[in-house]
Order: sequence, then structure tokens, then C-alpha cells
Amino acid sequence: MILTTTNSIEGHPVKEYKGIITGETIIGANFIKDIKASITDFFGGRSKSYEKVLIEAKETALKELEERAVQIGANAVIGIDIDYETLGAGGSMLMVSVSGTAIII
Repeated sequence: MILTTTNSIEGHPVKEYKGIITGETIIGANFIKDIKASITDFFGGRSKSYEKVLIEAKETALKELEERAVQIGANAVIGIDIDYETLGAGGSMLMVSVSGTAIII
């Protein structure tokens, strides 16, 4: 399965457009990560704990997108867009949504 943010795949003409598909995930950052992040925010630097949560959420959403593409018979997804939002009280939940066009190449 080819997943790409581009609108075409060089050397692979689109044989059929299967439609727009999405993948979503909502993941919570726990209390310990919040404490670590607030310390990092105070002193500066990167928050490895939040970065891990962000990477996990993105990978989960992309995996869901890929599974939905397979379900409708696609073998690639082009034009992928990844969006990040915070939800919940104090932004304690992270939502990652991905969308793209499922195709057959």
C-alpha cells in the first residue's frame, strides 16, 4: 500500500478513483506526562513524552486509513492530509485525523 501526501505517484497512473477515506484516533495524555511536559515547558526543550503520544496517534490514524483503503479495494492513497486537534478539559486529549483519496494504480 502506497500512502502519500502528493496528488500522484510518479510512474503509476491512476486506474480508478475509489473515493475519499479517513482515519481518526483520539488519545489521552496521562497525568505523569502532563507533569513532565509542564517541567519541560518551564525550563525549555522538547517534550519526549508528548512527542511519543503524537507519533503513536498519527501512526494509528494512518493505519486506520490504510485498513479502510484495503476494505474498498484500493492499493494506494494519495493527497493525504494530517490534522491535529486538542479536545477535552484543558486540551488533555489529542485527536489526529487523516484523509486522502483511495485509488487503484
